[in-house]
Amino acid sequence: MKMAKTQQVMVGGSSWGVRNTFHSLVAILTTLLLLTTTIYVRHDRGHLSPTINASSNSSFSSSSSSSSSSSSKCDFFSGKWVFDNQSYPLYKEQQCSFMSDQLACEKFGRKDLSYQNWRWQPHHCDLPRFNATALLERLRNKRLVFVGDSLVRGQWVSMVCLVDSILPKTLKSMHSTANASLNIFKAKEYNASIEHYWSPLLVESNSDDPVNHKVVERTVRVKAIEKHAKYWTDADFLVFNTYLWWRRPVMNVLWGSFGDPDGVYKGVEMLRVYEMALRTWSDWLEVHVNRNKTRLFFVSMSPTHERAEEWGAGKGNNCYSETDMIAEEGYWGKGSDPKMMRVVENVLDDLKEIGLNVQMLNITQLSEYRKEGHPSIYRKQWNSLTQEQIANPKSYADCIHWCLPGVPDVWNELLYAFIFYQ
Repeated sequence: MKMAKTQQVMVGGSSWGVRNTFHSLVAILTTLLLLTTTIYVRHDRGHLSPTINASSNSSFSSSSSSSSSSSSKCDFFSGKWVFDNQSYPLYKEQQCSFMSDQLACEKFGRKDLSYQNWRWQPHHCDLPRFNATALLERLRNKRLVFVGDSLVRGQWVSMVCLVDSILPKTLKSMHSTANASLNIFKAKEYNASIEHYWSPLLVESNSDDPVNHKVVERTVRVKAIEKHAKYWTDADFLVFNTYLWWRRPVMNVLWGSFGDPDGVYKGVEMLRVYEMALRTWSDWLEVHVNRNKTRLFFVSMSPTHERAEEWGAGKGNNCYSETDMIAEEGYWGKGSDPKMMRVVENVLDDLKEIGLNVQMLNITQLSEYRKEGHPSIYRKQWNSLTQEQIANPKSYADCIHWCLPGVPDVWNELLYAFIFYQ
């Protein structure tokens, strides 16, 4: 294993302060240390040791790592999917006490379950094996809060399902507060909470109601965030996302308060508004985050698969009836916007310059391949289907969210890796 070899070179090159007269003793000690280090790094199927530097903020990692790059670093986000029906899924859909009907594809009739059996394999290392007990110990007396839209809510459901099975029924709970915007899973024995706060645009908007948020004309208050942020302030781990709700050419911006007759509304090019909102978010982090306590993460774009012609299938089709992933390495669909990700990267880089590190979880490229991982028609339909829809299933297929168990579990494996080994 390449990483183990690098560790051996480092140990062998260490200065132990032993005189030349003790060469034989040095050789013996070095051999023992080599063996110990190799076992440690390769323990648990070669998963990454805490000494490896695995951080990467770039959201545009190449599809394969350079062979000349240092093997002491690993880009978790560059790799391939490997079929693994021995270790995956990490939990059973029907056994998760808090599974969402929006994501429970097997429950709603999906027969092909191979989407549950794929493992993400980085090119030059392995992801650490997810250990629910270890995570809950790390979260003892702490809060892990996911903030954003329904995609990060799906990641939150995934994380709840990943730890749910090891907890007795009497030692876990779920409740909502803040007008149902904040959902809190509690592991009572650990006094640990895993939470989701609904804030699809991070700043205030007219889509902030967790249930009734579908509006014709979306409006944001790009300078207002405290209404939401007060619910995150003392979190120990914060995981943010915001992307899909911005996908329109122009956003309506409000200067003033909702309901204020003197408020000023103006249509502004979306990319500019997106940057303004993220600057408001970053300003809040700079002022309010306790840098000695809170770890920060930002989840990159979750891709959609709504245009089958993009991967060479028939025009007018989408993810409906798809059972295989996209094989083309580096595939990038039009549902993912590089310009928006550059805005995110610039904001995170500016935060880093002032000593505030927000780790990008680059889930975009690895999720791009998974056109078969969406609920499609296999989910609860919140509204009655029309006869036209029933006759044409692809017309109501959900190609945005993800089945569970599935792709969001890997997002959480990445999060787990950075929580423990960054």
